[in-house]
Amino acid sequence: MNSSLIQKTIGLMLIIFSMTLFIPLIISVLYVDQNIATFIYSIIISFLIGSILFFPNYKTTNLSEIKIKEGFLIVVSFWVSLSLFGSLPFIFDKDLSMGFTNAFFESVSGWTTTGATVITDLDNLSPSILMYRQLLQWFGGMGIVVLALAVLPMLGVGGMQLYKAESSGPIKDNKISPRIAETAQNLWKVYLGLTALCGVSYYAAGMDIFDAFAHSFSTIAIGGFSTHSDSIAYFNNPVIEVVCIVFMFLSSLNFILHFFSLKNRNLNVYTSDIESKSNFIIIISSCLILITYLFVSSEDNIYYSDLIFQVVSFATTSGFTSTSYDQWPAIIITSLLFLSFIGACAGSTGGGIKVIRVLLILKQLRREIMKIIHPSAEVSLKINQQTITDDVISKVTVFFIFYFVSYFVLSILLLFSGLDATTAFSSVASCLNNLGPGAGLVVDNYNSINMFSKYVLTFTMILGRLEIYTLIIVLTPYFWKY
Repeated sequence: MNSSLIQKTIGLMLIIFSMTLFIPLIISVLYVDQNIATFIYSIIISFLIGSILFFPNYKTTNLSEIKIKEGFLIVVSFWVSLSLFGSLPFIFDKDLSMGFTNAFFESVSGWTTTGATVITDLDNLSPSILMYRQLLQWFGGMGIVVLALAVLPMLGVGGMQLYKAESSGPIKDNKISPRIAETAQNLWKVYLGLTALCGVSYYAAGMDIFDAFAHSFSTIAIGGFSTHSDSIAYFNNPVIEVVCIVFMFLSSLNFILHFFSLKNRNLNVYTSDIESKSNFIIIISSCLILITYLFVSSEDNIYYSDLIFQVVSFATTSGFTSTSYDQWPAIIITSLLFLSFIGACAGSTGGGIKVIRVLLILKQLRREIMKIIHPSAEVSLKINQQTITDDVISKVTVFFIFYFVSYFVLSILLLFSGLDATTAFSSVASCLNNLGPGAGLVVDNYNSINMFSKYVLTFTMILGRLEIYTLIIVLTPYFWKY
């Protein structure tokens, strides 16, 4: 394993991260919010450690692509190291007075776009730290590795293995261009464009310019961080809620489809993609079913608009809230958490299992039933007219097994730590699916749970963000042995 190459790439990412901290530093200067030293210290530490790792290995070249093992290790190292250094501003902020555990939890939640928070009073935080939280999600949304892919080739470091280790979904050959750096650059153009459009839309809907662009960062990242403890409910503005719904849904779609739609000036790429159509059908069907339940059960304390907002928020794993839902019927809360397991589309910034995997499993179940009825029949499995190989189906099946075994094992760990069943199972579901809000003790924030549970959930957030395989593989002895 090329340790020099690994140190070089991690060092580079820490240097890039230190440069991004100038944004909240500028905000601190403009608002005079007493956090100037916080970000100066964070910049210096991140840059120095990054330089120590990067510059001694600067001349390290990569004659071919990064090897598979190196790719997996670099991806995991990115998320862990950036989460560690991302906790520095939370530790240095005197208003927060966070210990390492809470700071690390908050940082991981930001980078993984989970949106779970241990902060109980967002409204009294400084503007710079609020913007910093939003930026964590924004950079984490597309994946800090994808950001690196636009830079690493210029430094003699290939990126295909990083793309394979980081990319979402079982079908990974659907790239915008043959060159991975160009792919990353095109995805970031779409990402930037959607963020700008979302920010302008929020501003036009009634947010001030700070809140508008702060929320655009977390909306496009499908992160759910807000600058207010009441999230979107703080604004009490139906137009803002509609804007949020629209951009949550757009961000839940495959960003490659956005690129081709803009490039060809044609919306057919969405209607011809089975995953996008299925995502839309799942959300609409869920809204109709739950609205019907409200109508039949004569629940008069829940507005249909709030229900629709929460369905979209949970289904896309965004985690924004337009109202307090902790007193809603258990069937509705359970249904919302179930939607988060399905998650968004592959190639989006969302979490969860991904719609494409759910489709493949359902199609595989149908095929197995057909084989039982007609043993001699040859039943092919296709997605978007593309035949799916048995190897892909096998990997998706194993992914489902890993996903739900991880869910139950981690939930039981939280039960052993002393949490009640509602809190344990909902918090693991929320963190594994990179959703954010849960039920029980974590309906508003995660501050009240014990330290052991916070570390378990921190691991869970990274596990969910890296879609199980990447982290599990690095943790196995076989990875290091062979």
